[in-house]
Amino acid sequence: MSTVMPYADLGIALQTIAGELPARHCTLDDEHLITLCHTVRDDGGHMLSLWGEDRRAHEGGFALLVALQDDDGLLVAQLPLPADNPVHPDLSMIFPVADHLQRANFDLLGIRASGGDPRGWLWHGHWPQPTFPLRCPQPGDDEIERGNDAYQFVRVTGDGVHEIAVGPVHAGIIEPGHFRFSVVGEKVLRLEPRLGYAHKGIEKRFESMALADAVRLAARVSGDSAAAYAWAFAMAAESLTATPVPARASALRALLLERERIANHLGDLGALGNDGGFAFGLSQFSRLKENLLRANASAFGARYPMDAIVPGGCRCDLSDQARDELLASIAALEPEVHTLHEIYANHSGLQDRFRDTGRINPALVERLGVIGMAARATGFRRDWRLDLPVVPYPELDVAPAVFGQGDVAARVAVRFAEVFESLRLCRKLLETLPSGATLVPLGDVEGDGFGIGGVEGWRGPVFVAVRADVDGRILRCHPHDPSWQNWQVIEHAAIDNIVPDFPLINKSFNLSYSGVDL
Repeated sequence: MSTVMPYADLGIALQTIAGELPARHCTLDDEHLITLCHTVRDDGGHMLSLWGEDRRAHEGGFALLVALQDDDGLLVAQLPLPADNPVHPDLSMIFPVADHLQRANFDLLGIRASGGDPRGWLWHGHWPQPTFPLRCPQPGDDEIERGNDAYQFVRVTGDGVHEIAVGPVHAGIIEPGHFRFSVVGEKVLRLEPRLGYAHKGIEKRFESMALADAVRLAARVSGDSAAAYAWAFAMAAESLTATPVPARASALRALLLERERIANHLGDLGALGNDGGFAFGLSQFSRLKENLLRANASAFGARYPMDAIVPGGCRCDLSDQARDELLASIAALEPEVHTLHEIYANHSGLQDRFRDTGRINPALVERLGVIGMAARATGFRRDWRLDLPVVPYPELDVAPAVFGQGDVAARVAVRFAEVFESLRLCRKLLETLPSGATLVPLGDVEGDGFGIGGVEGWRGPVFVAVRADVDGRILRCHPHDPSWQNWQVIEHAAIDNIVPDFPLINKSFNLSYSGVDL
């Protein structure tokens, strides 16, 4: 990728978005948006997110917003749309992830792409079509009648082909999602997931909330990524209010984020062992995760400190005793994970299930724009802690876990490596924890009231965009989960594998259902 992209030569004027992340924004027409997307893609960049805004009460129309990532950071392009016919160019032929995002955008706002998959994204059994819940105003609950749901899956035909329907209700305590397998015998010919069963109205609930209060909702977008979402939201709020964060608070935020990463990897490593027929792994990793959560409760007052990170800093602090106890827990955890790593690596039955299962190749990763942990398991060094680092990450010298095989075994290897690296980072953060305040008051909204934030969560980059009025009330908040990019790749990872291996493949990605249903 080049260091400077010729946007000026395209007739596109960029303005800086204030905040920790290197970011710019621009307003475009249809032609320039298509040109910009092609240029970013051709230069090795990718689409991060896509969403819409209803501005009819203020500016007389709608707007499409597209967040892109290039070598210079983030770029948010805005396309104004008319109130009577909000249609925009189909971007899915340039960035495949746009297909899912465009479908969700239509279901929520009625902003339609001129092409792409015309099917809905959300499960429509509880409201009639068309009903666009993010449009303002909306009818009351008593005015909405129950609708019908008609969804056409892609059919695969041929001798011996049959379908297996799995979900949306599953046997375990997991989120709802439907998987339609087309198989011959046990071999998977095609997998088509259908999501949208977990709709909670998150984005609608954000409207009119105060910035200082809305962080509690942000932390609950996807519960296993609470620290990542809370930090990303807080960063966006600090961006649009020009609020500086104390150094001690930034270090505590990174500590919470890395402990969240460790907790999720420990849980998944146990579950992957169990799915591979190795129940011993589940019991041992469950024990280690429980110890980590108990240490969280002792140090931060909660096993899952969902409300610790807030705009302006951190609500919690660490005493010297709590810091020493966390250091001691790291010292106890690390050798046990090393022992289990050796056991997993040398267990022939487990490795037979992991190796070559659910393999994806680098060309597919590049085409689909796969990000985060799944990309690193296929040889790509994509990690916002290095690419777009926020304080204190520039001082931590993060070593990314990169493996090239692209199979379940590689995704397991990434998890082990990231546990060890996150333990190192936690130790360094605790040993060098700055003194001083952990929280400052949030300032007033400045400029046009638009701010963004993002950090590398355990799945990949978590991004939040916020628009607020002069009183600090939210007009629009869009949180983006890395699962949007990575759900597409599971469809390809399952092909030519056997049906009994799908739980392993699915768990090796462990994507969020809730995070793509807002």
